[in-house]
Amino acid sequence: MADSTSRPIKRALVSVYHKDGIEVLAQAFVKAGTSVVSTGSTAKKLEELGVNVTPVEKVTGFPESLDGRVKTLDPHIHAGILADMTNPEHARQLKELGIEPFDMVVVNLYPFADTVRSGANEADTIEKIDIGGPSMVRGAAKNSATVAVITDKNDYALAAERVSNGEGFTLAERRYLAAKAFAHTAAYDATIIEWAKNVWKKPASLEAPAADGAEAQTQNTDELFPPTYTRTWDKSTVLRYGENSHQQAALYLDPLTNSDFAHAELLHGKPMSYNNYVDADSAWRSAWDFAPKIAVAVVKHSNPCGLAIGSTVAEAHRKAHACDPMSAYGGVIAANTTVSLEMAQAVKHIFTEVIVAPDYEPEALELLETTKNLRILKVPTRPVLDQSIRQIDGGLLVQTTDRIDAAGDDPKNWKLVSGDAADEATLRDLVFAWRALRSVKANALLLAHDEATVGVGMGQVNRVDSSKLAVERANTLADGANRTKGAVAASDAFFPFADGLQILADAGVKAVVQPGGSIRDEEVIEAAKAAGITMYLTGTRHFFH
Repeated sequence: MADSTSRPIKRALVSVYHKDGIEVLAQAFVKAGTSVVSTGSTAKKLEELGVNVTPVEKVTGFPESLDGRVKTLDPHIHAGILADMTNPEHARQLKELGIEPFDMVVVNLYPFADTVRSGANEADTIEKIDIGGPSMVRGAAKNSATVAVITDKNDYALAAERVSNGEGFTLAERRYLAAKAFAHTAAYDATIIEWAKNVWKKPASLEAPAADGAEAQTQNTDELFPPTYTRTWDKSTVLRYGENSHQQAALYLDPLTNSDFAHAELLHGKPMSYNNYVDADSAWRSAWDFAPKIAVAVVKHSNPCGLAIGSTVAEAHRKAHACDPMSAYGGVIAANTTVSLEMAQAVKHIFTEVIVAPDYEPEALELLETTKNLRILKVPTRPVLDQSIRQIDGGLLVQTTDRIDAAGDDPKNWKLVSGDAADEATLRDLVFAWRALRSVKANALLLAHDEATVGVGMGQVNRVDSSKLAVERANTLADGANRTKGAVAASDAFFPFADGLQILADAGVKAVVQPGGSIRDEEVIEAAKAAGITMYLTGTRHFFH
């Protein structure tokens, strides 16, 4: 119902790139006899729908120019948008200038993100950077005292109703629509910023000279971490609930991509939950940590309960599942290659929440689809995330992604401090264990054999408990087999004392890789020597909180 702040919509400006849904507005304009000013193809579409349209060039007295770059950038348009008609001086000036005010502006913008996703070249992408549209939207939003601005096609029906019944919008409604409009242009600009950051790199000619002869920084921190962190994501799905049933949640997507994990194709099963996404993303990245080797990850509550490399995907899955079959129940499986029928036959008999892979053999997919509660995801591209973002109260923590690419991640740079140099098979297991460790929540201790995890100690508040847990899991989840004897171990950070290492030694571990750096390194090294354990120091750690 109209109130004292309602303003009937007698004159509207309409300029939309996406014209779907505009019919409902056209019908309202015809019914109410609204004066409509419009541009180019929008004007043509409205005329086809029976609207008596005034072309924008008739208002401006200036033709569309520069291949459409200039259409509405004119005082005859923007004064009509920006005049606060509750201000007598604004009203007087408009009358003196012979300019009519607008009561409503309906605009949506050039499809910049769509253009980027299509793979368009730089020149074509630049042409889809809208200038006039955001100017009109921002002007109308600023002047919400008297102008209603519509940027969301989901508001067309509401706008049509208010046009038809003559009520228009109240001040509170116009303010709300203005806030939506500012969010719309902010997101649009953030998308352009993200594209430009990746395409228009800072040239060497703009680098400041190094101070006092110091070496220039190899990485420009201003590019990695700009003065303002501006990003946007588009709402895709409102999820049933969040991490717990009393929490609300939604999935947002990067507007510039279309083939990454967040855009996964659901081939079968119920919609993904919040926890499904978290666990499946963790598993997906874990499996790809081993590329180009074939690998499978089994994850539960964001921690791996099995990781393995195999000559086939079925072998990798068998080895990964064998690490902790009990925890794999109700878990998530990720493969970094096409799922075969042989692997699917094994997965079929294991209660699994989600399976994610780049593709599936037709027979494998057909078999997996017979499992009622299994969500089957297809993601054609490997993970490419270059930054991780974590919100804290009042701010964000941003860091580069841990890609296991530090100097200390190369076994050629490892320092042998105890025992004989590892033979080829042992070194291969140590390298596997070190890479697998990246996925495990700190404090992390991982046991491996034959390029597969056999025991994982994760999320403990001290390294002794992590060591105990890894050994216990290795030897209580394998039908009585002793899986620690002859295994290798990796620790995500240094051993602060020798006690954690001693637990591994007593369990029969033959080789250990760890960062080193403790003030008691010599004590730990001496314990390794006494136990006859081969030990390497990497100088690099892999905490994962």
